Amino acid sequence: MTKLDPRRLAFRSDLAAESLRGVVDARRYVQGERRQVAAGTLPLRREPRDDANLDTEALHGETLVVFHEADGWSWVQLDHDGYVGYVPSAGLGRVGAPATHRIAALRTYVFPEPDAKVPPQGMLSLNARVSVSEEGGRYVPLDTGGYVYASHIVRVGEHAPDFVTVAEGFLGAPYLWGGRTSVGLDCSGLVQLAAAAAGHALPRDADMQEAEAGEPLDIAGGVDLQRGDLVFWEGHVGIMTSADEFLHANAYHMAVEREPFEEARQRIKDAGFEVTSARRLVAKP
Repeated sequence: MTKLDPRRLAFRSDLAAESLRGVVDARRYVQGERRQVAAGTLPLRREPRDDANLDTEALHGETLVVFHEADGWSWVQLDHDGYVGYVPSAGLGRVGAPATHRIAALRTYVFPEPDAKVPPQGMLSLNARVSVSEEGGRYVPLDTGGYVYASHIVRVGEHAPDFVTVAEGFLGAPYLWGGRTSVGLDCSGLVQLAAAAAGHALPRDADMQEAEAGEPLDIAGGVDLQRGDLVFWEGHVGIMTSADEFLHANAYHMAVEREPFEEARQRIKDAGFEVTSARRLVAKP
């Protein structure tokens, strides 16, 4: 029997998504209610506690399904990658107008007025989704209120030409397990964010990316690695920036770092982990 993955299937002993009826046993099944992330970012935790493990983060404007809400926490499934967990209910809102734009800068401020001198009211991160009521001018108004710098957004469907260049923009960003913004992120979060900016929808965790991202490479057969290839170890992933350099968010440097690939490979091997595979993202048409 295939083991069911609770990271991407919404089921508990007491409750499960209606779509899983007949697949898992639960005392109750619900359709859930679609909501939207109103906060700049929301932590998605393994348990409904502030001190529980951070599994990932939901970005402003992303939609999700709420299956259960209690004591300030909502048990949800994210629409963009299917991840399941608990988010603070206070950061959710109703589903608004469809997003027209996404944030294309690593992060940008939301101002209450179209003026950089006034104190900002919030911050949005790369790939956060917004709906813009009108374009033109140095700042654009958001349907949810506030203004963002016009050069920091692009239309939904407009993609960066090279996801590696996007990833390189995170150099020096601090390492944070489960993080998904330039304030802090982990290895697979970096890959997922950068790939999404270039139009590649990847799953969240390194083992999922190793199984599903792009096409496998025959590294045992001597295939030459190139810029953009993903290299995997057990629980870790990084991006080749050239034939011999490598970029990854890692706990060794506690940051996003670029280094010679063979140097990193040997260090990780000395820690007891061999390269398990490599994959190449398929070029977008």
